[in-house]
Amino acid sequence: MLAIFRAFSGLLLALLSFNSLANPCADAQTLRQQLKVWDDSYHRLGVSLVSDAVYDSLRSRLEHCLAVDNPLQTASGPVPHPVAQTGLAKLADERAVEDWIKGRQDVWLQPKVDGVAVTLIYQQGQLERVISRGDGLTGQNWTAAAQVISAIAQRLPQPVDLVLQGELYWRVPGHIQAKAGSVNARSTVAGLMARHALSPEQGQGIGLFVWDWPQGPHDQHTRSTQLAELGFIDSQVYSQPIKHFEDARQWREHWFNSPLPFASDGVVLRQGQRPAAERWQAKPPNWAAAWKYPHAQALSEVRKVTFNIGRTGRITPMLELTPVRLDDRTIKRISVGSLQRWQQLDIRPGDHVAISLAGMTIPRLDSVALRASERVDVNAPNPKDFHALSCWQATAGCESQFLARLNWLSGKKGLAMPFVGPGTWHTLIQEGHINNLLDWLTLDSVQLANMTGFGTRSSERLLASLHTARQQPFERWVKAIGLPPTGDAPLGQSWQALVARDEQAWQAYPGIGAHRAAQLSQFLREPKVQALSEQLRAAGIAGFD
Repeated sequence: MLAIFRAFSGLLLALLSFNSLANPCADAQTLRQQLKVWDDSYHRLGVSLVSDAVYDSLRSRLEHCLAVDNPLQTASGPVPHPVAQTGLAKLADERAVEDWIKGRQDVWLQPKVDGVAVTLIYQQGQLERVISRGDGLTGQNWTAAAQVISAIAQRLPQPVDLVLQGELYWRVPGHIQAKAGSVNARSTVAGLMARHALSPEQGQGIGLFVWDWPQGPHDQHTRSTQLAELGFIDSQVYSQPIKHFEDARQWREHWFNSPLPFASDGVVLRQGQRPAAERWQAKPPNWAAAWKYPHAQALSEVRKVTFNIGRTGRITPMLELTPVRLDDRTIKRISVGSLQRWQQLDIRPGDHVAISLAGMTIPRLDSVALRASERVDVNAPNPKDFHALSCWQATAGCESQFLARLNWLSGKKGLAMPFVGPGTWHTLIQEGHINNLLDWLTLDSVQLANMTGFGTRSSERLLASLHTARQQPFERWVKAIGLPPTGDAPLGQSWQALVARDEQAWQAYPGIGAHRAAQLSQFLREPKVQALSEQLRAAGIAGFD
């Protein structure tokens, strides 16, 4: 349906104009006629020209004006997973699903339970530990909370050692996903598990769906059967063997429209046989994939258009929106993606945009649904003014890119400075202590003591972080100030030697072509970069003397 919506977006934009800022009932008769066209197309021809959510939103607006004819998160932690949580790749459409199934043997389908992933570890049949998914390699220790959850067996009927992966879900008996959506089920479980303790009532409200036994039997049928014998019956009840794409589509449709004890956001395709558990990685495997249910959409009014300029000069238009609920999230801000796309869509304050969640997590702009009849001017930055070598100082117009340079410098790929983030840099700039990328090297306790918002503890932590940055090796420093990616090419220990490399020398390293070699050479010879190297030399940073 979303694909059809996009295909007819041009028709929608040409026919509608709606100024909710000046008069929410402006052009109501035009909209009424358009609703008739949509109704006729949907009910008589079976073709949906817009998403259900956009249709319902506009219909609701019109009902306030006249009668309407009758016709929808980091999580790394301290505890390592014994087997990596792989996650799932998302198959984009039916064609992708059909291609995935084709040629595979022993394929199974399960509901994609909308909960929070966990690893359960049993030793001699006794529950030893429950670990949150985290980043797939490490997570939080949830064992204490798990002891209150009745769905998690504290002792198995057999004295076995095993590692299980599954989903904790909020029990919603008789839940029909197609009608009710997510009902905040995942957020409810995540919030409860984040607490230090659960009440018995809360523990009763959480269920467990074991979707994998990484070190279990080689085939899915045997795994499901043995898991059921151990008390984990959901895996058997909700695992269906499929041979063809049509089987997958029918079961997906069935589960989407039938009562289930949990919320779900799609289905999971699994190949019965897969690699040994020790080879699993914290990234989507090729032996399992998700086929999500249709995206939920929402309509929101654009309040303001702003522009973020990144470290390399890339301009990203951002839309400040009237807050709107989408699935179980409140969306207030969304990226347009690129300056070119914003120019093509010509989005202005007062326009209404259709948004959805990509992967059920990231807000995504789908289209402009309605245009404001009064077009508000928006001053966009000139892309010719911003590039990889622009904005090395906090001058007018350079605020965004300069701040992005500082954030990169202090981030994980730069100097990894603890307790230093965008807020810190913004304050230092506002207080006049930073005008160029390396001015912070000369900050002292006296300067920080007079800064608004910096107490003794904050000042001490910041000074310690700045001192730690000075000790970082030469290679991290050149990357921190913005050297373009060099792959596996060695950077040596001398700035002068690095500058001496010409384009031909750079191209001698694997993975560096003519374009990247030119970028590197241009960066190292840029006068402003040379000035930074002089500052680093004066500050006694290793490799710049």
